[in-house]
Amino acid sequence: MIKEKNKTKVSGLRPVIAALAGNFLVCLAKFAGFFVSGSGAMFSEAIHSFADTANQLLLVIGVHKSVKQPDKAFNYGYGKERFIWALISACGIFFIGCGVTVYHGLMSFIHEPEIHFSYWTVLILAAALIIESGTFLIAVRELRGHLLHKPRTRLKQALAQADPATLAVLYEDGLAVLGIIIAFVSIVLAYLTGNFYWDALGSILIGLLLGIMAIILVAKNRNYLITKSVPEEIEEKVKGVLNADPTIEKILDFKSAVLDVDKYLFKCDVEFNASALMKELSQHHFFQNEYEEARASYENFMKFSVGYLDRVPRLVGRRIDEIEKKIRAEVPQAVFIDIEIN
Repeated sequence: MIKEKNKTKVSGLRPVIAALAGNFLVCLAKFAGFFVSGSGAMFSEAIHSFADTANQLLLVIGVHKSVKQPDKAFNYGYGKERFIWALISACGIFFIGCGVTVYHGLMSFIHEPEIHFSYWTVLILAAALIIESGTFLIAVRELRGHLLHKPRTRLKQALAQADPATLAVLYEDGLAVLGIIIAFVSIVLAYLTGNFYWDALGSILIGLLLGIMAIILVAKNRNYLITKSVPEEIEEKVKGVLNADPTIEKILDFKSAVLDVDKYLFKCDVEFNASALMKELSQHHFFQNEYEEARASYENFMKFSVGYLDRVPRLVGRRIDEIEKKIRAEVPQAVFIDIEIN
């Protein structure tokens, strides 16, 4: 018996839109800074912001597609759309963000660039730092909101369960802040020492950091796309509800799957305890009156038997509904629950 709890929640959209708007402005500013200064590190930062802008546009598409309601073609909904687009975004960070910036940095060692230091460069980096810090803080607040709704959740666990879109913005903008600092230090050292190698090293370092971040995001989205199981502590809560119910003799099989952010599927086969259900019914004198009527004649007994056989599935179904309500009270993310009687 599969039950779905209707819930449409656009999780992770706000930080992505904020980051998209912020990175678009920063991208334009950094390219202007590159044309003014000729700095490889500034070029790396411009490419970094371009990659972030393109990737966050992909994340917005993924989040919007993921909230479509289940239909005949996709009974469990479109939640995995979010992870597909987030995976494409992570690949974009690796190939565009990491690949282009590292290549440009290596080429700087071969073809010595002419670097011009100006106050415009400093102003552009300062403005970019303010904008990137702001979008980073929005992503942090989104993650903190996740922690506030689940007080017992630790930071490490929250990062493991966080929406990939929010996590991508958190990592991208956190790294962007660090990248701006690296770019500034590289440009200043290149200007003070007259050695362009500092600028090239800054470009390569920014690219390598982007590559590491991309690999982390690819690994996270891969886990969701291959149908990751629900966290063990959540599974134990559900099993606790099942084992505590007197009408369930034992759990024969238990499976779970993460369908989307905060949307879980639970499927379990249980052995039903008929005597416990009969005992509960007898407390309400369910059979006493019918017994008196049924024993009067064989015909009455047959009518009772037919009515009883018709009633049993409804009684069991009602009991399963009650168990599912208890599970959702413990685990609100339980969107689909499939309890089968063996």
